[in-house]
Amino acid sequence: MSLAKLLQLASPTLPVGAYSYSGGLEAAAEAGVVTDAASAERWIGDVLEFSMARMEAPMVLAFFSGNFHEVNDKFLATRETAELRAETVQMGYSLNRLFKDLGLGEVPVEEPSFPAAFAYAAARWNIEPEAALQAYLWAWLENQVMAAVKAVPLGQTDGQRILLSLGDRIEGLVKKAMQMKDEDIGNFAPGLAMLSAKHETQYSRLFRS
Repeated sequence: MSLAKLLQLASPTLPVGAYSYSGGLEAAAEAGVVTDAASAERWIGDVLEFSMARMEAPMVLAFFSGNFHEVNDKFLATRETAELRAETVQMGYSLNRLFKDLGLGEVPVEEPSFPAAFAYAAARWNIEPEAALQAYLWAWLENQVMAAVKAVPLGQTDGQRILLSLGDRIEGLVKKAMQMKDEDIGNFAPGLAMLSAKHETQYSRLFRS
């Protein structure tokens, strides 16, 4: 495995447009659920534990089986709102296009989600699934913190404190995801879904989700 390639795949400079999405966090700030560093850490931590780790993480691992069509369709069906679906499809398209332009092939599905494109890229670069998933969750966490710094807003030091605190959870969550069976996979985050739906008609916003 190339550490440099792993870092490149997880880098915020990866041109997939992640910076333009907050994944519902901006709506939480607008609703007064997230108002400071403590509530931002609680919100991001809950989404990490109850949504990312229980649904998205095992789905990323499932893509390494090579069954892209079935897993991709299943993942897209779990997106509760139009903007959350649009987010993963747009980022998936951008990463897929980047790899095609680099001569590395493309995901063998018509509308790849971001985890599908990410897993495909990791597999092409011979990155182990466990390391790839750690990078995937870290990239998501970093983007959430960057969104909180802008939307709440928070100071840069507050953002780094949140990364230090929540980043320590990632290794354990990856271990759990690797042991999950199909019947254990689930995405139940009604607060996130409702706020995301409200964000679609929010009057003033910085982010697309």
